[in-house]
Amino acid sequence: MFTLDPDSATPLVTQLVEGVSERVRGGGLAPGARLPSVRRLAAQCGVSTLTVSNAYNRLVADGLLEARRASGYFVSARLIPPRTAERRPARDRPVPVSLDSGWLLQRVYEEDAPTIKAGCGWLPDSHLFADGIKQALSGLARRPDRLVLRYGHPLGYAPLRRAIQLLLAQRDIGCEPDQIVLTHGASQALDLTMRAFLQPGDVALVDDPGYCNLYPLLHAMGVRIVGVERTVQGPSIAALQALAERHRPKLFFTNTNFHNPTGTACAPGTAYQILRIAERHDMLVVEDDIFSSFAAETAPSIASLDQLGRVIHVGSFSKTISPSLRVGYLACSPENAQRLLHLKMAMGLTSSEIAESLVHAILAEGHYRLHIARLREKLAAEQKSVADALIGVGMRLFHRPTNGMFLWAGFDDCPDVPGLAQRAAAEGIMLAPGQLFRAHQEPTPFLRFNVAHANAAPLFRFLERARRAA
Repeated sequence: MFTLDPDSATPLVTQLVEGVSERVRGGGLAPGARLPSVRRLAAQCGVSTLTVSNAYNRLVADGLLEARRASGYFVSARLIPPRTAERRPARDRPVPVSLDSGWLLQRVYEEDAPTIKAGCGWLPDSHLFADGIKQALSGLARRPDRLVLRYGHPLGYAPLRRAIQLLLAQRDIGCEPDQIVLTHGASQALDLTMRAFLQPGDVALVDDPGYCNLYPLLHAMGVRIVGVERTVQGPSIAALQALAERHRPKLFFTNTNFHNPTGTACAPGTAYQILRIAERHDMLVVEDDIFSSFAAETAPSIASLDQLGRVIHVGSFSKTISPSLRVGYLACSPENAQRLLHLKMAMGLTSSEIAESLVHAILAEGHYRLHIARLREKLAAEQKSVADALIGVGMRLFHRPTNGMFLWAGFDDCPDVPGLAQRAAAEGIMLAPGQLFRAHQEPTPFLRFNVAHANAAPLFRFLERARRAA
């Protein structure tokens, strides 16, 4: 029935799966048709029954076959058509006239996203810690079943919380393990914080420009968003003071080191003034500090100034190990930790102990520090290269970071940034228009560039042509 090649580099199971799939998709096997038994097909093809059984199981999982108890295998009567022509090519889909942060959030994760993801928010595979993950997975596979099958601790995997306690201590942030709540990435940490401390109608201050994924979460809760101008030294202290007096906000969300999207850092003096304003107006500060590992020396933090009294410190390993692990954390006062823990359990029970165990194993092996050092070197070189190239095509930099992922740059004479993004998409380049990062989507000539993805000659050639055409 099927001809298999034992000398081929393609495994026999794969050959058999592909052979059956071709017959089914081509109409040679009609819906409801019965396939040979496992023993019969194994004898016909000269392979083991295990090979045929594995192939049939994969075809059942793909929805091509149905397994009927005591009857055998049959072509599924409800075949799912191939997806080949279902999706409109990404470069043919227009950038919407009215941009919002949801467009970028969806756009960069699509399977057919542009080849050059110059505006995305994560590192390429070449920068992540694949070797560390593989080694940790191998070790986890040898652990007792109960450690990989059970629900985790409500606060999160205890050894990882102790490891995070040490990492924070190196940055002069003192806390106990029960002040650390592990989360499903930094996104869940931010979501828990806003749900725990905000009600519809409350005011929350945010960096402007700032983290675009934060805005739709706050809007969905009915929270009023007020942007605080971002400067090269961090949030504008004059603006923060005036807005705190006017609006009496409950929370201020700010990104401390290698700010997304501007690449700036919060200066120590600015951090001190932020804390003074927060104390004066009874406001909590949510310090999103997921990029602090990119700093070669001890990175400044607002949390180190008040030792988590009024600051909720958010961290993550997604940017340095892998976003697929989705391990983040909150560090805060004991009272706030209990409040956030109750909400975490109510919303989704415990976080993933398997993922948390993997991260702990990577930290415990000792190679993570070397990985971070190499990552800093890569990003520092890419920052210089991309910044030089953007200046070379006539763009203005808001700030020139020495490290980190982001640059904030734009053409002074380009009012139609969405149109620029549309033309770039037609050439397989994804740009991130700056208005997506504004608190109320106000137009701006700036765009966010991810230096790890933007170091590409086709991008700079496109920008040069755009400048000449302006």
